[in-house]
Amino acid sequence: MKTYEIEVQRLKSMKHDKGLIEINIDALVLARAVRDEQSATSSLRLQVDDARTLLILLKQQLAELDKLQPRSRRSGRC
Repeated sequence: MKTYEIEVQRLKSMKHDKGLIEINIDALVLARAVRDEQSATSSLRLQVDDARTLLILLKQQLAELDKLQPRSRRSGRC
């Protein structure tokens, strides 16, 4: 498995369509060599301000999706 280091440089937009949330970003993606003591996972780095913005945008998108669900399906979520 290839691993990558992804650095988010800028959040551009976010939208949802048919159960899929699409986030457009400017990012730097670099292949990363896995050492024996590291696990084979990719990592994502972003500035604190971008992380806060991403969280706010995700909450907004999920709230919009919840409005589309019937009331009986909304109450069962964790």
